[in-house]
Amino acid sequence: MNRRDSLKTLVMGGMASSLFLSSCVTDKETPIEEGDLIEEKEGYGRTPAEQARDEELYSETFFSEEEMATITVLADIIIPEDEDSVSASASGVPEFIEFIVKDIPDHQLPMRGGLMWLNRESSKRFGANFTETSKDEQLKIIEEIAYPKDFEKRSPGPVFFQKIKNLVVTGFFTSESGFKYLDYRGNTPNVWDGVPKNVLQKHKMKYDERLLRIAMDPTNREVMNWDNYDI
Repeated sequence: MNRRDSLKTLVMGGMASSLFLSSCVTDKETPIEEGDLIEEKEGYGRTPAEQARDEELYSETFFSEEEMATITVLADIIIPEDEDSVSASASGVPEFIEFIVKDIPDHQLPMRGGLMWLNRESSKRFGANFTETSKDEQLKIIEEIAYPKDFEKRSPGPVFFQKIKNLVVTGFFTSESGFKYLDYRGNTPNVWDGVPKNVLQKHKMKYDERLLRIAMDPTNREVMNWDNYDI
């Protein structure tokens, strides 16, 4: 199982995708007031107060250009491009992380501190900041903090990597690219052909032939009319 499939398993199991998505629901500064109208803009679905707060957050900048460059490199190490999907950075994960740390300020100190630790570690080992080192040198550090020994799990590197990995996974698998990779259809209309024949036979049951002709007719599945059908 490759890295992306492993992350996919975590998401499908509900272990990653719910970590950081409750921020606006629990925001006490901009509660949903009685009479608020849900924004009708396609693909958004926010109240006016929520939309105004989002626009305020988008107008602010937290990470420096160097920090964003480091986050981009880390995101693509965690979820690289492959034959099935684009990389984390191509799906907007760095921008997602920038928004999240503004939306949930508790992430700011751990994230900035972790990025500083990573650059110090890189400078100590290779004489350059993380983004200025080679791919092999970057992976040497990442592999150590991604798979730490038991006694190292609470040290700054592994703790930071666990946090940013959770953010990267959440950002990717809640993006359009992530949905496509998971083959998530959402509320997409489909075709139901009834209970499978082997199940009906197992329970010694069968459909009424007239019901099949009316209810299972592909030409009228979108608009069903039961006016002339008596059960």
